[in-house]
Amino acid sequence: MPNPPYQNLTPDLILDAVDSLGYRCDGRMLALNSYENRVYQVWLEDGRPLIAKFYRPQRWEDRAILEEHAFAGELAGREMPVVAPLTVNDITLHRHKEFRFALFPHQPGRAPELERSDTLSWIGRFLGRIHAVGALTPFLHRQDIDVESFGREPAQYVIEHGFVPADLEAAYRTTVHDALQRVESCYQRTGVVRRVRLHGDCHAGNILWTDGGPHFVDLDDCRNGPAVQDIWMLLSGDRADMSAQLGRVVAGYREFHDFSTAELALIEALRTLRMIHYAGWLARRWDDPAFPASFPWFNTQRYWQDQILALREQCAAMDEPPLELLD
Repeated sequence: MPNPPYQNLTPDLILDAVDSLGYRCDGRMLALNSYENRVYQVWLEDGRPLIAKFYRPQRWEDRAILEEHAFAGELAGREMPVVAPLTVNDITLHRHKEFRFALFPHQPGRAPELERSDTLSWIGRFLGRIHAVGALTPFLHRQDIDVESFGREPAQYVIEHGFVPADLEAAYRTTVHDALQRVESCYQRTGVVRRVRLHGDCHAGNILWTDGGPHFVDLDDCRNGPAVQDIWMLLSGDRADMSAQLGRVVAGYREFHDFSTAELALIEALRTLRMIHYAGWLARRWDDPAFPASFPWFNTQRYWQDQILALREQCAAMDEPPLELLD
């Protein structure tokens, strides 16, 4: 097994890295909930907290991370409540020992109340503003959300590296093939998809709420993709519930940016791609000790049985008409 990617990221190294940029730490540190990278809240001698994010080695090239930083800075510069990295010595991406890291201001908040229609409208307005900026220019160094990188590649990886049990491999291959065919059909029904710079991982855990409204954190997965990618993860419940929620989000969104209803045909397709990609992500990270400890259910016989069943259900969902916008 290769050396774990973070085995040398000790508490002393973390504090030394922050100190190297001129911020004097008082020794207190709290690990935050993050698996792809390592993120810590550190306290300074004057009592202020900062967030230190240490990027996973060999995941993104420097120029891709800098695109993330530039996008966050562009949004913040237009007075949008996005948490952008701090600029120290005219740069945002720093190195200490073998690690790359960035510092962010501490922005507390609570989970959004997605059952409230006014909350959904507010988030929709926020997303519309972000996508209006995201549509101006594309990312050049970050992957698109597409069938190849989110579907075929991760599915092939879990098969070739022996994660799918032998007695389920044929069923998994067939089910993924059928699911990806339907994903491609959804894209064909949608027609030309306008790709914009997205948050990319827009679930409730990446939206923090204060009395002043929402702010986004963690643009680590920002990519080019269809606007609906940043909307569908906010929806839950049965078809009627999701249609009503969708209507509220899109109504707010359209106050600041156009939304094509043709993209509604992509909701279940994007959900399917996320499921396949998630399994591949866990498989690719399995040599990191944090992953078997945090996801003990992955790579069990039951997991792959459930995965096959869930993908078959997605095939049925993609055969149905897309969600409608309800007032």
